[in-house]
Amino acid sequence: MTLGLIWTIILRFAIQDITIEELSARDGLLLWCQRKTAPYNNVNVQNFHTSWKDGLAFCALIHRHRPDLLDYDKLNKGDPIHNLNLAFDVAEKHLDIPRMLDAEDLVNTAMPDEKAIMTYVSSYYHCFSGMQKAETAANRICRVLKVNQDNEQLMEEYERLASDLLAWIRRWMPWLSNRTTDNTLAGVQKNNRPAFLPTEGHLVKDINGAWNGLENSEKGFEEWLLSEMMRLERLEHLAEKFRRKCAMHEEWAAGKEEMLQSPDWRRAGLYQLKALRKRHEAFESDLGAHQDRVEQIAAIARELNTLRYHDIGTVNSRCQRICDQWDRLGVLAQTRRGQLEEAERLAERIDQLHLDFAKRAAPFNNWLDGAREDLADMVIVHEMTEIHSLIAAHDKFKATLGDADHEFIGIAQLEQEIIRLIDQHGLDRELLNNPYTDLSGAEVRRKWQDVQQSVPRRDQQLQQELSRQQNNERLRHAFAEKANAVGPWLESQLEQVVQIGLGGRGSLEQAIKRLQEIFNQAHTYKPNLDELERINQEMQENFVFENRQARYSMESLRVGWESLITSINRTINECENQILTRDSKGIKEEQLNEYRASFNHFDKGRHGLDSEELKSCLISVGYNIRPGRDGDMELQRILSLVDPNRTGRVPFDAFLDFMTRETADSDTAEQIIESFRVLAAGKPFITADELRRELPGDQAEYCLARMPPFKGAGGAPGSYDYTSFSHSLYGHTDL
Repeated sequence: MTLGLIWTIILRFAIQDITIEELSARDGLLLWCQRKTAPYNNVNVQNFHTSWKDGLAFCALIHRHRPDLLDYDKLNKGDPIHNLNLAFDVAEKHLDIPRMLDAEDLVNTAMPDEKAIMTYVSSYYHCFSGMQKAETAANRICRVLKVNQDNEQLMEEYERLASDLLAWIRRWMPWLSNRTTDNTLAGVQKNNRPAFLPTEGHLVKDINGAWNGLENSEKGFEEWLLSEMMRLERLEHLAEKFRRKCAMHEEWAAGKEEMLQSPDWRRAGLYQLKALRKRHEAFESDLGAHQDRVEQIAAIARELNTLRYHDIGTVNSRCQRICDQWDRLGVLAQTRRGQLEEAERLAERIDQLHLDFAKRAAPFNNWLDGAREDLADMVIVHEMTEIHSLIAAHDKFKATLGDADHEFIGIAQLEQEIIRLIDQHGLDRELLNNPYTDLSGAEVRRKWQDVQQSVPRRDQQLQQELSRQQNNERLRHAFAEKANAVGPWLESQLEQVVQIGLGGRGSLEQAIKRLQEIFNQAHTYKPNLDELERINQEMQENFVFENRQARYSMESLRVGWESLITSINRTINECENQILTRDSKGIKEEQLNEYRASFNHFDKGRHGLDSEELKSCLISVGYNIRPGRDGDMELQRILSLVDPNRTGRVPFDAFLDFMTRETADSDTAEQIIESFRVLAAGKPFITADELRRELPGDQAEYCLARMPPFKGAGGAPGSYDYTSFSHSLYGHTDL
């Protein structure tokens, strides 16, 4: 990890900033090394490991930038240890590059460490790149200084020469300004040499005569020379014009014969042929326009012959080649025009056939796809009307097969005509591809054969399904006939059980007897249900899941049967519990019937009573629940007794048990005191008028005879103490 961190630091701060020709740092450094060592023998830097083992690459880098530090020509490739140590020592001593590598390790290792060599070589790069920058800067300064020095030398030379000239002028000016003489000829002549007199024949007039003759001869020669030059210049101009026009014509004609002989029209479609014909018409127009150039070439050649051009053989040969080629181009152009016109007429015929094929094949293909899809569609029906509808539709489809076969034959004939025309005229078979549709005759033929083979299979499928639906219809009828009889019977029996449970039954013993009779009748009727189960199983095996003839499903009949048996057992159990309650608690059966009638009145959904329904039911049977907070607390107390699990529903058994317990406990002293308090409107005493108003006369007089007067605070005159009287009824000693 430490070495990795060190390499990351080296890469970031020593190598990553090396950029050469937008390459990566590694590739840029490698390219720099290759360029610097390219002129040196025995050095081929291709990587940062094996290319440096002999030490010559290091020495080449040093010698390239500092040739004064080592003599590269004296190095030996066979002595890598010496080469490496020399480079390392020189770099450390003269270039301030630390010795990071060991020569023995590099030589004795098959694959030296690339990162170590890259790090060391990057030190050379940074050292020499800085040195090169300094050298470049120094050269720039020296170049500017050299220009300034040369300018200064020129200015100094100018100053020197100007000074010498001015000095010479100043020296001779006084002498030339001196115009004094002694007024004698001899005195004046002292200032110059005596006059020269030439020999006979060399006088000035002789020289002038000879010079005039020379000028006349030179003028005649000049006139001849100019005339000859004009003739030769015209010849060269004509020859150059001939060559230029020939070159232009040859450049234009290059490839034209091959183009005119090209069989490209054999593989071209209609629109391509139209384009080829338009292009050929343009070529013929261009060919006519080049007629003048060919005539000009021939005219120039004739003129060169007249003027006796020195290379007239080459001119005549080139002119003949151009004329012969021009004649061939004319013949080929006419031939190609005929070929293109004929090919276009043929292509129009083929194109019309392709278009007719596309127009007829597309709707026929859509019809085939729909027919194949319908014929391959699964036959899934549930009723006889559906299978009859499918058979009728299939018969109607088969009636259209004759017209379809006629259409298929017409489409196939179009395809055969296209093939015949292409083969007869030797056209490219790529033209068989229809540009107006992706459909092929083979595909249409395959689909038509598929339809023909699918029709009898479809006939067989429909007949099999018809037989199956006939059997299913028989099962539906059998099930419906029996289910429509069993269902009402179950409903009537269940209604009787419900009526018995609701109290319309006479005595409890009579209700139990009637329920047992219904139970026995139900088990006697059970084979009818078993028969329905058998028919239903057969219907399911045949995937018959819908029967509109039956008003009852098998599931509803099962539920009805289970509901009947469950209701009978539950009602019998309730009646037996009520008998036990009646006998153990001494409750009259009329009271039980009253409780049952009140409970059923409020239990509309037959799921038990909620808290509000329970409260209304208790009030209806005479149980007093005071309004306000006390009444709510009393209701919660009752709910804790009748619904201890807090299900939110109170069954009749729990309600009956509570009412039985409340009725049985009503003769306790506390209940009697609470009852008197109700009659007294909550007062701790009761008056004679209140007793006579609320109780029967004999019982009111009985109480007045035995009830002591009320002695407590706030009592009215003639009031009675019902609390002490109630305790005395149960043997308490309060009285």
